[in-house]
Amino acid sequence: MTTTPLSILRLLLPVLAAGLMLIGTPARAQNIVVMVNGDPITDFDIEQRSKLDQLTTQKTPSRQDVINELIDDKVKMKEGKKYGVDPGVSDIDQSYAGMAQRMRITPEQLTKSLEVKGVRPETLKSRMKAEMVWTSLVRGRYKERLQVGEKDVADKVRSEGGEKLQIEGTEYKMQPIVLIVPRGSSQAFMEQRHKEAETYRARVGSCEEANSLFRSTPNAAIRESVTKTTADLPEALRKVLDDTPIGHLTPPEVTRQGIEMVVLCSRKPTTIDTPKKREIREKMYAEKYEKTSKAYLDEIRKAAMIEYRNR
Repeated sequence: MTTTPLSILRLLLPVLAAGLMLIGTPARAQNIVVMVNGDPITDFDIEQRSKLDQLTTQKTPSRQDVINELIDDKVKMKEGKKYGVDPGVSDIDQSYAGMAQRMRITPEQLTKSLEVKGVRPETLKSRMKAEMVWTSLVRGRYKERLQVGEKDVADKVRSEGGEKLQIEGTEYKMQPIVLIVPRGSSQAFMEQRHKEAETYRARVGSCEEANSLFRSTPNAAIRESVTKTTADLPEALRKVLDDTPIGHLTPPEVTRQGIEMVVLCSRKPTTIDTPKKREIREKMYAEKYEKTSKAYLDEIRKAAMIEYRNR
């Protein structure tokens, strides 16, 4: 095939366009402010993190605070690589999707909401990755130091006026089931699936039957079993489970996924921590984690090569 000057020009157009975009980028956006172990932090990085921090905290951070955050992230990432802790793209995307789900929006909607505020989704993902790496490092390397002793918890509960450490409760083992209803389905289709759910309720008499039935039923799914105690569940759901015979399905409920039910596999008495004991244990763990995390970060930051270029 003969390549003409015109065809060469067409091939080069995308490259030329990319070059023009870089030429048009403000010089300060590429200006290196700090080098951390040979890795640059630019004005653009600082601007992006500032916008993200302002969006998440509703406060305007100082420039130096933002620079310190970015330095910490670089140091954490290098420490992670030292110990082979390096989450992949799929791990980060899953965490990003989980954040969107907690906000009751889709990942695409989260991306758009960030872009409206001038924040690239990669900015949030970078921060998430650094935190994932750091949490894994701290918990992995200092597991023993982070343990909270039961005696310490009990003493703390009593010192705060809570003598009772455990209460009688119930343990529920169950499996969630969903009859999938695609978005935009008609009300008639929804009612049809609801009737199917009632039919299944009449047929199922054990968890084994539920697994056999729903694993082979089109447009239906049965998830892995979960175990919850009285303290984990709201009162309304506890009442439903208490009224459901073992091996049977709870009444169908309409959710975003479709028609959902739960097959109750077992229900038995148990002793569970009081809310006060659980609260104190979690607080003591958080305090230990914060103290250990700070000491660890201070240690590796002192050993890092941090060079300021322009401020």
